[in-house]
Amino acid sequence: MGCGTSSKKGNKSKKENAELISSINLVTSASFITDHSRDLMIKAALVIQNWYRRYRARLRARQHYALAIFQSIEYSDEQGQMQLSSFFSFMLENYTKTNNEDSALVTRIFDNTRGESQIKDRDEFLGLIEVPDSYDGPRLQFPLTFTDIHILLQAFKQQQILHAHYVLEVLFEARKVLKQMPNISHVKTFPAKEITICGDLHGKLDDLMLIFYKNGLPSENNPYVFNGDFVDRGNNSMEILMILLVCFLVYPSDLHLNRGNHEDFMMNLRYGFTKEILQKYKLHGRKILQVLEEVYTWLPIGTIIDNEILVIHGGISESTDLNTLHQLQRNKMKSVLMPPVLINQETGVKKNKSGSNYVEPDKTPSEDLTKQEWEQIVDILWSDPRGKKGCYPNTSRGGGCYFGPDVTSKVLSKNQLKMLIRSHECKPDGYEVSHDGKVITVFSASNYYEEGSNRGAYIRLSYGTMPQFFQYQVTSTSCLNPLHQRMNAMESSAFKILKEKMISRKTDLINAFELRDHSRSGRISLAEWAFSMESILGLNLPWRSLSSHLVTIDSSGSVDYMSSFDDIRIEKPMKDMKSNLTETMYRYRSDLKIIFNIIDSDQSGLISMDEFRTMWKLFNAHYKAHIDDSQIDELASIVDFNKDGNIDFNEFLKAFYVVHKYDKPGSSLA
Repeated sequence: MGCGTSSKKGNKSKKENAELISSINLVTSASFITDHSRDLMIKAALVIQNWYRRYRARLRARQHYALAIFQSIEYSDEQGQMQLSSFFSFMLENYTKTNNEDSALVTRIFDNTRGESQIKDRDEFLGLIEVPDSYDGPRLQFPLTFTDIHILLQAFKQQQILHAHYVLEVLFEARKVLKQMPNISHVKTFPAKEITICGDLHGKLDDLMLIFYKNGLPSENNPYVFNGDFVDRGNNSMEILMILLVCFLVYPSDLHLNRGNHEDFMMNLRYGFTKEILQKYKLHGRKILQVLEEVYTWLPIGTIIDNEILVIHGGISESTDLNTLHQLQRNKMKSVLMPPVLINQETGVKKNKSGSNYVEPDKTPSEDLTKQEWEQIVDILWSDPRGKKGCYPNTSRGGGCYFGPDVTSKVLSKNQLKMLIRSHECKPDGYEVSHDGKVITVFSASNYYEEGSNRGAYIRLSYGTMPQFFQYQVTSTSCLNPLHQRMNAMESSAFKILKEKMISRKTDLINAFELRDHSRSGRISLAEWAFSMESILGLNLPWRSLSSHLVTIDSSGSVDYMSSFDDIRIEKPMKDMKSNLTETMYRYRSDLKIIFNIIDSDQSGLISMDEFRTMWKLFNAHYKAHIDDSQIDELASIVDFNKDGNIDFNEFLKAFYVVHKYDKPGSSLA
């Protein structure tokens, strides 16, 4: 399953040399080996050792570049997700200027996303779902005990599914207990009672199982803090969430759950947890999502250990105010993508009994969460530390900020704290210490981007002691492959997703290349190519170093820029569709899917032709996609396959997918 190693490190190079010399001396101590032979053996061993070090250094460089690609595209995707926030703000600020049809659609969207919870009484909700005698999965007994934790773990190891009735019962119980908890939990430790802090798990059940195997299950004598991002991306988010919530219900004073930026129903729409729930619970998935959305809002937003260590998911900003964070109504933060914005700065819109719109003054979608409070939560969920002093916008993710060592010192000193422990960023070693030891990042999902991409880690600490780091990596049969094969697989995966990013901006990239190709030769310098790539894609990557994998370069150093797209294309649902429309639909397919899912209030998977046109026009106006209305009207009529006036938007968006040169026909990587 996996193995773990200690993170204690000494002078590795000197230690290796000493061990090598010692081994050689042992081998050459035989009386029949001459001094000359011994010298030759030592020289040969040192040559082999130096070659191996250079070989490992090259592999580490390749790993570094692959991780840079994975992380840049991950953050770019999150930036797109945060851009949805500004899109919703745009609609709120402008929809009273639109026609009645547009205004009605926008009102409907915000009714669906920020309306009062429709969750019924617990008994009435659960009474509709019975557990049949034929069900052979785990059965939980309430109130929960340690036995239920064990039953659940054993069942999930055997890939069994917990029945929807038990899932909902756990969610309702968790909501009840979470409501009684403060925004920021305060925890005390002792030399004989350490606490374990885990970072992002992202649906990777094997990592959680390995942590419990190495470190023990949660208990009164073995407390844990799980620092957010339990879900999304991995295939077992539901299993992880259920294990953590059941452990929390058994040991509410000894297992602490902090909210991460992925404990957000709109993030789940993009990053996989919503899809996982609907696949595993086809009958009752929507009910689970409805209750889960409210459970998220009651998760605490931080933990303070021994009045010295602040544990939050993302980070801080120069305006972080713990007093505000202690006092705000955290359950009002439904999603970071729904910011508090005054409608037209002065007016709000509701429907009267006849169904038409009327204006109501001074209402905001935040439902009592102020813009300042919203920004405080966004900062602690989304921010990242950097070596540069100051506090400046987190342009990579599109939310939160970058904070420097001076900001860390200021916020910690102001609140009489000594250290900040956060997660939110994948690190090659599973953890990283920065800002003169005042900031620690811990990330617990090993193999996050690809097998072998990173180790996972957790921290153990107690009052008056230094944090101890424990690393591990879940292994599989592919780990038996030689190191260079594993590196080739990871590198190939990284360049594949990078090329998909490039093809989604093909038209813009070609325009940028041609702007610098004054002789119309189809070639530009490597520097011009790298500048064009960064100016369009904005991924902050070392394009010159990556160029040999992405483009053809001749002996004079000139780049054949059209070769960037030789082995990849976007499949079009219609042959005569214009390239800019194809690329736009592919580039924004995740955003559009989220918006369409919100419009689809009856969960039928269908939206009307009018809704499709109206939504796209609003989207086009904000994103400035430069697609004229006639193209959208034509597209809408074509994708109404059975001519009933409705569009199956999921099938429609699946029609836009990338084909790589060596993929099998029809395979989709969208």
